[in-house]
Amino acid sequence: MHTAPAATLVFAISSLVVWPLTAAAAQPPVKPKDLTPVVVTATRTAQSSFDIAASIDVVAAPASGNLNVNASELLAGIPGVIARDRQNYAQDEQISIRGFGARATFGIRGIRLYTDGIPATMPDGQGQVSNFNLDSADRIEVLRGPFSALYGNAAGGVIQLFTADGTDPPQIRVGFAGGSDGLLRAETNARGIAGPLNYNIDFTHFQTNGYRDHSRAQRESGNAKLGWTLGDGRKLTLVVNTLNLPEAQDPQGLTPAQYQQNPRQGSTPSGPYNTRKTVSQQQAGLIYEDQLSQHGTLRLMGYYGQRRVEQFLSIPTFVQASPLSSGGVVDLNNAYGGADARWTWAGSLADQPLQLALGLNYDNQHQHRLGYNNFVGGQLGVVGALRRDEEDRVYNLDQYAQATWRVADEWTVMAGVRHSRVNFQSVDSYVTATNPNGSGQVHYAATTPVAGVMFRLSPKAHFYADWGEGFETPTFSELSYRNDGGSGLALYLKPARTRSGEVGLKLEPTAQSHAELALFRADSRNELAVATSRGGRTTYQNIDRARRQGVEASFSTRFTGAWNTTLAYTWLDATYRSPFVSPRAVVASGSRIPGVPRSHAYASLHYGLQTGWQFDLNGSYMDAVPTNDLNTVSAPSYALFGLGAGYIVQRGPWRAHLFGRIDNALDRHYVGSVIVNDGNGRYFEPGPGRTFLLGVDLRWEP
Repeated sequence: MHTAPAATLVFAISSLVVWPLTAAAAQPPVKPKDLTPVVVTATRTAQSSFDIAASIDVVAAPASGNLNVNASELLAGIPGVIARDRQNYAQDEQISIRGFGARATFGIRGIRLYTDGIPATMPDGQGQVSNFNLDSADRIEVLRGPFSALYGNAAGGVIQLFTADGTDPPQIRVGFAGGSDGLLRAETNARGIAGPLNYNIDFTHFQTNGYRDHSRAQRESGNAKLGWTLGDGRKLTLVVNTLNLPEAQDPQGLTPAQYQQNPRQGSTPSGPYNTRKTVSQQQAGLIYEDQLSQHGTLRLMGYYGQRRVEQFLSIPTFVQASPLSSGGVVDLNNAYGGADARWTWAGSLADQPLQLALGLNYDNQHQHRLGYNNFVGGQLGVVGALRRDEEDRVYNLDQYAQATWRVADEWTVMAGVRHSRVNFQSVDSYVTATNPNGSGQVHYAATTPVAGVMFRLSPKAHFYADWGEGFETPTFSELSYRNDGGSGLALYLKPARTRSGEVGLKLEPTAQSHAELALFRADSRNELAVATSRGGRTTYQNIDRARRQGVEASFSTRFTGAWNTTLAYTWLDATYRSPFVSPRAVVASGSRIPGVPRSHAYASLHYGLQTGWQFDLNGSYMDAVPTNDLNTVSAPSYALFGLGAGYIVQRGPWRAHLFGRIDNALDRHYVGSVIVNDGNGRYFEPGPGRTFLLGVDLRWEP
C-alpha cells in the first residue's frame, strides 16, 4: 500500500498555497463551547439533549481535515451504533443500532434515515446513506431506544443528517484529498445569506481504485439547501439532492480460507461475471414553516425523487435455467415521494412548560423491477434474456402525536403514539406456461405507544427511564421469494413486534464535560431471519422470540482550551430466544444474532485551536462477530489505531487547512464488515491495511 500519485500532487500544490500564508498565521483565543447540543429528532422541537428522557447523540460534521465521504466517519464515537465502511460502494454502508439492522446484506434495514426531515428510507424499511452529503452538513443526530418507534416502520433507531444554513459573511470552500489505492476527493461549496435568501450549495466528487481487487468506484454527490424568509414568521426551504454512481465494482465477500490466503482478492465469480452496480438518484423536497401564533407552528413537507439501479450479480447460469429464476441482472426504476404535516404547540399547563406535536405522514414508492439473465451464449456479465417484469408499490399512511411536559422543576414526562399502515402490492407481468402469475398484496398495521420520564437529581445529573413498542415489516426484497420454492410474494411473513425499555443517567460535571450511561433491553416477537439461501435467492421466516440487551457508556470533555477527548463503549447481548430451522440445521435457543459484536469501544483525542497545529489520535476495538445463525463462523476481533496532523493558517479572507492521516497505522489484517448468512459461505469483507490520506481545504470569507 502506498500514497497515490494524485495525493502527492495535491499535497505539493497545497504546500505552495499554504507556505506564503504561514508568516501571518495567528492563534486567537477560542472560547470553549458548551458540550450540550440542541436536538430536534427525539421531540420534534428544539431542546437540549441533556433534558430529554431518551438516548440521543449529536455529532458535528467536521468542516475540514477529513475525507468526508462516508457516514461511518462521523458515527464511530456514538455508543450502540455499529457503522462499517464495507469498502464496497456497490452495497452501501452497513449500520446497526443496538443490534437492529444487522441482518442487512445490502443497504440499511431496521433503521430510519432522514436528511433535513426528508426520508432516506423507503416505506418498506429499506434505506441507504449514499446520498448523505457530508461536505454541506451541519450535524448528524442519532436517536436510540424506545422513542425511535415514533418514526414508524423499521425504526430500531433513527439517524438524521442536517444540512448547514448559510453563513454571514458568505463562504466559498474548495477541498482536495488523495490517498492510498487511488483515492481522490474533490469538493466545492458555497454558502451565505443574501437578503431573504439563505443558501448552501455543494458538489463532491469521489473515486477510488479500491483496497481489494475488483472494487473500483466513482461517486458524485450534489446537495443544495435554499431558504427564503417570507416574513411574519414564515419560511420556505428547498432541498435538492443528486447522486451519481456510474459504476461501482462489487468484490463480494470471501470465505475464511480466502481471507487468510489473500484479503485483497475479490471473490472467485466477481471477475468472470463482472459484478457491479450503477445508481442514479435525484430528489427534491420543499418545507414550509409558519409561526401561526405565539405558541403554535405549522410545518408542511413534501418531497419527490427518482432512483435508477442496475446491478449485475454472479448467479451461475445453470441456476437461471429454472423457469422461476429472475435472472442475474437487476434493473430497478424507482419513483418515490411523500408528505408530512405537523403542528407543534409550546405553552404551559398548570404553570409548567408543555410542548405538543401532532402529525400526519404519507410515503409512497412505485418500483418497476426487471430481471435479465447475466449471460448471452458463453459471454458472462452482460444483459441477456428478460426473466422478470413486475410493478411493485408500497405506501404508508401514519398519524402520530407526542408531548413533553415538565410537571415539576425536577420532573419531566414524555409520551407519544403512532399508528402506521403499510400496504404492499405487486403486479407480475412476466407470466409464462412454466412461470405462473406471482401477483399479490398484503398490508400491515400497528399502533406503537412510547412513554418516558426524567428526574433531575441535581443540575448536573439527570436520570431517565422510558418504554415503548415498535414494529418492522419485511422489505420488498424480503417478500420477493417464498421459502417453499413457489412463485409470488412471501405473504405469510409477519411484521416483527418489539417491546423495549431503557434506564439511563446523564451527567454534566462541568460545562465542558458530558457523560452518559444507559441500560436497555428489547424483546421481539416474529423476528425476521433467513429460511433458505441458495442459487442467488434468500428467503425469510419469522422467529418466535429474540432479545437485545446491553449497556452503553460515553464520555466527552474539553480541557486546557485546545484539547478534547471522546470515549464510548457498548456491551450488547443479541440472541434468539427460541429455536428454529436454518438452511443447514436447527438453531438452538440462545444462539447469537449474526452481525452483532458483543462489545465494541472507541476513543479519540484531538488538539487544536482555530489556527495553528492540529493533532488527532483515535483507536477502536471490535469484538468477534458471528456471521451465521448457527454461530459456526465468526469474524475475529480486532483493534485499530489512526492518527492525523494538520496546520491551519488564516491570512485576511483566506483560510487554509493542510492535513494528513494514517489509518490502521499498525497495518493489521481485519474483517471490516460481514455478510450475514451468505449462502456460499463468503461472509468476510476485509478492511484495508495501513492507508494514507493527504489533502487541503481552502476557505474564502470576505
